[in-house]
Parts: sequence; C-alpha cells; structure tokens
Amino acid sequence: MKSLHENWLTEGLIDYEYKKYILLAYLQSTKKAFEKKEVYPHLNDLVFHYRNLTKIRDNKAIYYENFPQTISHADFKKLEIVYKQIIDDDEMMKVIEEILYFALPKLKNLLEEGKEIYEFIEENIEIAPIGITPLYSDEGYFFLKPHEYTETYIFRYKISIFEASDERFQGINTELIEKSKKRIGETYEMKKLALAKQFKYLPNPATFLAVSNIACPVDATLLPISKRMLVRTINAMRA
Repeated sequence: MKSLHENWLTEGLIDYEYKKYILLAYLQSTKKAFEKKEVYPHLNDLVFHYRNLTKIRDNKAIYYENFPQTISHADFKKLEIVYKQIIDDDEMMKVIEEILYFALPKLKNLLEEGKEIYEFIEENIEIAPIGITPLYSDEGYFFLKPHEYTETYIFRYKISIFEASDERFQGINTELIEKSKKRIGETYEMKKLALAKQFKYLPNPATFLAVSNIACPVDATLLPISKRMLVRTINAMRA
C-alpha cells in the first residue's frame, strides 16, 4: 500500500505538479487494492483524507494550522518560543487551492468506489447466533467461514466502550483461537460446547457464525467487515 501522509498537502515542496504526482500515485495504489477486494485500511484512509481536505477547503484558517512552523526567536527570560508561520504568500495559497480542487473530486470518486465494494461484500455475508444467546453477549466466540475455505476461523471476541471528544464508541477486539475443520457429523453447536468445556470462564458463551458467500481477503476485508456486522447484530438483539 502506498500511503499518503496526513499533512501531505502542506508539507515539503508546495508545487501543483509535485502534489498531483503524489496524490495520483496514492490513488492508483488504493484502486489496485480495491480491485483485489482489499477494503481495509484503504477505505478508512480515504475517508480521513477526504474529510481533512474538505475541512481545509471550507475553513481557510486551517491552512495555517496545517503548515509547519519555524522558530523566529526565543525569549529566554520567559522561556517561551515564538513561532512564525512559514506561509504568508498569496501565490502559495493559490497553489494550494488548485491542488485542493484537483484532489477532492478524485478522492470522492474513489471513496464511492470503495463504499460500493464494502456494501457488496457486506450483503454477501450472513451472520447468526449459534444456539441460545445468553443475556451477557459482550464477550464470547465468533466463527468466521470464508467462501470456499475448508477451515473455519474461531475467534474469542470482546466488546468494549471507550470515550473520545465527549462521545461514546464501541470497539471489538478479537483473538484467533484456532482454525478448525469440521469433522463428519460435527456441528457448530458441538464446537461451541467444546469451547465452553475448554475455556471454563465462559460456561455459556455467546457464539456467532459469519459465512461469506463470495471470495475476498480475510484479514483486509472479511474479518473487519464481519466484526462491524457482529457489533450491530449484538446491539440489535439487545434492543
């Protein structure tokens, strides 16, 4: 993956052709990943850059916040460092605006393409509980069956709540326990009971199965999308 620095617009040489080259190389790399159905971390990265440039476009004051700063002098008596903004050139601002208006449509188009791939894959994943789900479902097991794989990935999951900027978010952590092939006559319910016997701290574990109906990369696509679906499924069952 060819990454794009968070301050790519304002760091280094401020030149239209140079920044255009950097952006197009990044977009080409991301598009190739989407063609292979690799969604993460590329989609999140695109969202970040698109939102960042939109904010800069809508609020020119942010230009100055994004520019690097150099020391102009030091006040040793007060032990303070006074910074002077590098940018004070109207011509440079014009160049940045040209880059912005070139970059935003490109980012938006590829972002829409990534979202379509995400939604297509999500529509082709089926998720359901295995057996009876207990009242406590913030922790348990998660079975993931990729398309045409003989093995099922078995994870231990735990949902947690964290706060940022006065907002509450849900996160989910997963730990791979094993990759298991179903034996003849074995069911997922039987595997769930075996896990309860093996790990006694969860005697009646919440357990879910996600099955993919299309082929896609496990780590870059299937697992992260399935994890988000699992959180939504659990929240819906509580409602």
